[in-house]
Amino acid sequence: MKRQALLLLAIVLLGLNLRPALAAIGPLLDRIQRDTGLDHVAASLLTSVPVVIMGLGALACGPLRRRLGDNGGILLGVLLIALASLLRGLLPAASTLLVSAVLAGAGIAFVQALLPGLIKSRFAADSGRLIGFYSCAIMAGAAFGAAFTPWLAQSLGWAWALAGWTLPALLAAAVWRRAAPSTGASAVVSTPPLVTWRWPRAWLLMSFFGIGTAGYTLVLAWLPPYYTALGWSAQASGLLLAALTLCEVVAGLLLSSLLPRFPDRRPLLAAVLLSLLAGLIGLQLAPETLVVPVALLLGVGIGGLFPLSLVVAQDHLDDPRQTADLLAFVQGGGYLIAACAPLLAGLLRHYSTDLSLSWQLMALATLVLMVMAVRFSPPRQQSPLDALTD
Repeated sequence: MKRQALLLLAIVLLGLNLRPALAAIGPLLDRIQRDTGLDHVAASLLTSVPVVIMGLGALACGPLRRRLGDNGGILLGVLLIALASLLRGLLPAASTLLVSAVLAGAGIAFVQALLPGLIKSRFAADSGRLIGFYSCAIMAGAAFGAAFTPWLAQSLGWAWALAGWTLPALLAAAVWRRAAPSTGASAVVSTPPLVTWRWPRAWLLMSFFGIGTAGYTLVLAWLPPYYTALGWSAQASGLLLAALTLCEVVAGLLLSSLLPRFPDRRPLLAAVLLSLLAGLIGLQLAPETLVVPVALLLGVGIGGLFPLSLVVAQDHLDDPRQTADLLAFVQGGGYLIAACAPLLAGLLRHYSTDLSLSWQLMALATLVLMVMAVRFSPPRQQSPLDALTD
């Protein structure tokens, strides 16, 4: 029991370290651009590049698992996050920021691709709810990154404020090394790997996750600059992003607790997608007057959609190894899709100096998600043969 509790603590700590490297950038972006000379498009790469690497890294996690195992791959991932954060303090230049973005993206990818399969293996009876709670820890890490980094930057400067996230990553690595199971999830199962690219449902799940996560990356990267352009301070815009992310965490926790009551996930999906759509509309019509309801609606929408996307995917299969293969494919391709959102917003801002069109495009994408969600009927556990012929 003590070992299980330590493993749960390690999972939470790992989740908390998967977003500060991204979320800490937005509130400081204007200052970083002034000091490094990055234009809007190059600045958008600080969020887009990690997300692209997160996608590529997830797709490549199979060879990583075979070489290092789940435990070693997860440990390597969190150490790469620590190294990326440290480099930002030691060498605060535009080129270093881009290199650190690559390292952080790779580290996040390894942890995200390997950890859900391990959760499925170790906590099979309650894996859906635990994956939901793990997703909430990810969003809580984003809240901490957005809220605390601007305040640290006031006394330490932006570079060392970003580097401050080295310490939590090292703590997570130390706890994981002590708590990690003696054997990885891949050693527990004997079924063959899932050939995801031959399964149409895997492509649907990947697209759904990618478009939904695009809303998350868009808000993460450009909501603070959107409000600083309206006259808000970096601290105020950072607190807004943190408050929104706190709403994401609360929504994710509530949704995770409700999952056992909704074997059909579609009512929950409908609720969070409607909330996301309403928040995006409010963000365009009256961003300052409606700032509180906008933060609540976006937080509920994004905070519910992210864990639900993972849970809906893992519902499809019972075998831990095949679930890990499916989630790696869903996250790998999905993050490549999601990486386009902040980059496209940076391009639009470069030529129009306005982000309204970006919110409008995301609102249209949300309508597409609603149509896609109709196909996610109540889960039916499948065999590998079923998965290849659905």
